[in-house]
Amino acid sequence: MEKEYGKSKPFGAKGEHLVVIQIALVALYFFTPVWPDLRGGELWRQFAILRWGTLVIGVLAGAALGIGGSLNIRRYLTPLPYPVDHSKLVDTGAYALVRHPLYSAQLLAAAGWAVFSLSLSHLLVTALALAFFNYKASKEEAWLTERHPEYRSYAAKVGKFAPGLGKLKK
Repeated sequence: MEKEYGKSKPFGAKGEHLVVIQIALVALYFFTPVWPDLRGGELWRQFAILRWGTLVIGVLAGAALGIGGSLNIRRYLTPLPYPVDHSKLVDTGAYALVRHPLYSAQLLAAAGWAVFSLSLSHLLVTALALAFFNYKASKEEAWLTERHPEYRSYAAKVGKFAPGLGKLKK
């Protein structure tokens, strides 16, 4: 039987292991070499505008979602997917666009860099991060639904990582 909210739980019960994995994924992304290295080649030059546009859009949209989402939940912000005891459901600001703007921010910035650098290795790590964030978000959403029964209705209206995509079925 799970202990009540606010009481002590064993390590991992609030998703601590998921935070460790997330940090490892960020480190993996930064230490992954660009492969193939196409800098200076014909594709590099031909797709310069597309590469730069994707990078700028990914970084700006990611920054907007990340900063906006952090400000929207500043009183409830925690690295853990488990909601803090005093949390209230936030469904405004960045959370009116997507249910997980902080995860979306990281994915957008990572995808922007993968396209800019034409790096299949970074695209692969981004796909791995998407799978991880999908899993982490599902754990978080189970806890949020337990804490806030109205979460299910919110999740049926708002996309998971992108507006309109990944809505829960009612």
